[in-house]
Amino acid sequence: MAKDKIVEYDATANNNTVVGDVNLAENSMNPSDVNNALREILSHQKEAFGSGTPLYVDQANNRVGVNKTPTVALDVNGAVNVTGDITASSLNGGQLGGRRNLVINGAMQVAQRGTVTGVANNEYTLDRFAFTHSQDGAFTVTQDSSAPDGFGNSLKLDVTTVDSSLSANQYLIMEHKIEAQNLQQLQFGKSGAKNITLSFYVKSNKTGTYGVNIIQSDNSSKIANLTYTINSADTWEQKSLTFTGDTSGAINDDNGIGLKLGFTLAVGSTWTSGNTSASFRAFANGNYGGGHTVNILDNTSNEWYITGVQLEVGSQATPFEHASSFGEQLSLCERYFERWNSSGDNESLIAVGYVLNSGRVLANYKYNTPKRVDPTGTNSGASGFSCLRGSWITATGFAILTNKHTARIDLSGLNGFTTGYAAEVRAEGGAGKWFAFDAEL
Repeated sequence: MAKDKIVEYDATANNNTVVGDVNLAENSMNPSDVNNALREILSHQKEAFGSGTPLYVDQANNRVGVNKTPTVALDVNGAVNVTGDITASSLNGGQLGGRRNLVINGAMQVAQRGTVTGVANNEYTLDRFAFTHSQDGAFTVTQDSSAPDGFGNSLKLDVTTVDSSLSANQYLIMEHKIEAQNLQQLQFGKSGAKNITLSFYVKSNKTGTYGVNIIQSDNSSKIANLTYTINSADTWEQKSLTFTGDTSGAINDDNGIGLKLGFTLAVGSTWTSGNTSASFRAFANGNYGGGHTVNILDNTSNEWYITGVQLEVGSQATPFEHASSFGEQLSLCERYFERWNSSGDNESLIAVGYVLNSGRVLANYKYNTPKRVDPTGTNSGASGFSCLRGSWITATGFAILTNKHTARIDLSGLNGFTTGYAAEVRAEGGAGKWFAFDAEL
């Protein structure tokens, strides 16, 4: 019986009496059969281990591929089952443990500001995601429950006022800014600069080509930009884009902006006259939205959703890295923005303060998380905030003094308090009373 595949041969040498159709039995073999047998063996090896076979052995480069041509030492296309331990020095060219995802709130879980209607230029919406824009339309951003499997939330942009004819200099881009000292592992500015991969889930009724850019402004003011396509309307699609590590543009080791991710939604011709590049290069206006063709603002029926945003070291997108808890994600967000809200029907204790004089009470407020810089304090106004002096006295003035670790609440317009005494500071029952601390990038 002819044997045409390596797997058909026996592990016991004496049992192998046929190679292909060549008879190797002792005392019945012709001299020419030796050459024919060797040729058969070589063809069987090529068939088993050559290019295009399930197992491709590339001896010249010391590589093995399973269901693909190998580009690294072991390159597998398909699932791998391993019994036993795996020893590895890195994962996807980056760290094995710890936090892979450089994006905070990529699963859109945290939305301290709630719904933002008529989003202003450079205004933050869901935590850590802001919109920079100059255009004649308007839009609302909400935290939405529509999400792909494995996620509970997404960021939704809903167009409320049309701008169907953008002028050359107009634009609408969602941004996520990453603190510089969180990016030192990228080794930008060094010969070993790491490639980075951005992945995300996106959905829109507006199909077409969208742009993504990454801006690195420290020392060099550079940009890399690529595009992705929404192929099917109203369908969650995952996208992945890999950018080349920058060997010449170092990222400062400080608390400023290290990288700025930009998701283009509408741009005029000033910003699209260039092209795309996975490598960082000097910033040019034409590359800011290079390759982008969609105008999300051209109809009030247009909506755009995004979630599962992940930026990681390496050239391969890995499964989204979820935070271990909502509390962990909230704490990461609160380094940049923290908001206190009244709790509905019941009055809410804020702090115990010190009576400075009969009409003024000062109270210390400790943040949940220390801030990136001294934050800007804002509030909903003095109405609804009061102090206890036997009975509750409502303030008419509310000021905030801040540093990176604590804030001082200053309520004024009170009366009848005794200097030096303690006083309880509270918000009266009912929603709508808040104060916040902004240390965003």
